[in-house]
Amino acid sequence: MEKIHVVCIPYPVQSHISSMMKLAKILQFQITFVNTEFNHQRLLNARGPDAVKGLADFRFETISDGLPPPSNPNVSQDILTLCMSTKKNCLEFFRNLIHRLNNTTYSNVPPVSCIVSDGIMSFTLQAAKEFGIPVFLYWPVSFCAFVCILHFPNLIQRGLVPLKGESYLTNGYMENTLVDWIPGVKDIRFKDLPSPVRTTNPNDPMLDFITRETGRTHDAAALIFNTFDALEMEVLDALKSELPLPPVYTVGPLHLLLNQIPLSESQSLGSNLWKEDTECMKWLDSKEPKSVVYVNFGSITVMTPQQLVEFAWGLANSKHNFLWIIRPDLVDGESATLPPEFALEIKERGLLASWCPQEDVLNHASIAGFLTHCGWNSTLESLSCGVPMISWPFFAEQHTNCRYLCKHWEVSMEINSNVERSEVERLVRELMEGEKGKKMKKKAMEWKKKAVEATSPGGSSYVTIDKIVSKILASKITDQ
Repeated sequence: MEKIHVVCIPYPVQSHISSMMKLAKILQFQITFVNTEFNHQRLLNARGPDAVKGLADFRFETISDGLPPPSNPNVSQDILTLCMSTKKNCLEFFRNLIHRLNNTTYSNVPPVSCIVSDGIMSFTLQAAKEFGIPVFLYWPVSFCAFVCILHFPNLIQRGLVPLKGESYLTNGYMENTLVDWIPGVKDIRFKDLPSPVRTTNPNDPMLDFITRETGRTHDAAALIFNTFDALEMEVLDALKSELPLPPVYTVGPLHLLLNQIPLSESQSLGSNLWKEDTECMKWLDSKEPKSVVYVNFGSITVMTPQQLVEFAWGLANSKHNFLWIIRPDLVDGESATLPPEFALEIKERGLLASWCPQEDVLNHASIAGFLTHCGWNSTLESLSCGVPMISWPFFAEQHTNCRYLCKHWEVSMEINSNVERSEVERLVRELMEGEKGKKMKKKAMEWKKKAVEATSPGGSSYVTIDKIVSKILASKITDQ
């Protein structure tokens, strides 16, 4: 039997690319990893020409995202524009790529056996159908958030979405309206639902896009999630009995699973679109154990200049050490600048960097807590390292993750979206010195233990990867 050839195509933003890259490495087949031309160039800029050299069993290809290149090559693209463009333009580009890969005289690889596609790149389902190739949809989000998105049509039917007016965003409706009818999902308020529901527009393009993409999951051969059974058992059990979905595979935390695999050449391939500042690791080495708050709002969150200043003074006034990652495009529409007196105030105890190797940072002995936007990769990495959090969700499913972190997993405290320095200072002090901080740390260590168990030989995620491999192999046999 000829070699299994899997095409992996992530949604073209940093967090989805990183997550898919881990899954691709774990699968250990002949992999073709598909980036957009824009992100491919960013990868080269950040990591050098050898970053995508490609190995015998792991190679890179590109397709266009259908958009003109941004004027600044070092910023994330606008998410809504990107979603509209991938939906409209990428099917043709992807179809042409599969056609080319299947032409073995050109490609020097076996024909494509299987596609592992990001859940919000559902045009891949159409292309795969034309070529008779099975598609595994990979959702790099929490399962609880996915289930909430799956129920968006019900929210619309019940008249909860779209909102009846802008006042609903400010009059307490968001905080006081309980959504208590989604199976397995408990203690969720309207404000905790993924952010596309926060609209007064019945034809809201983002709501329409995400509802359409999740609605097509039924056409996949299987669904894969970067989570582990113990973390989201209640929702997983409830959904399996409620909806006729394809098989659901839970394989997280992927970065822990990756550590279980003998290192191959492909393990050295990275996926960061910004240049990593490794100097921060030396700075962490100079700090006492459990004395530093790590602050990173991920690859897409943007804030106002005022919010930046409030975070800055809240961190400074807490008098605790902190490492703060400030991306070039963190502040909306302008450069992230802080007053000179701030630099003086934090001289010995604060370090600002532009990007960093996050898993290494969270694993460092000096880290005591994580001020985060609640992106799913960051959430899982923090739980896996036993690091408690302070949450400031920004958009997408981060609000749902935040609610679970604070209410169900008991490892975080939420900052009000307005951001006031006094609240930032209070929560940092509570995290570092208070009783609540101690309880959260204890709980985080319990989750760390469960995450390690899930990804160790015999654990739920470890066993599931074998099932996925078997399913891919079986689909190849039936194909012949």
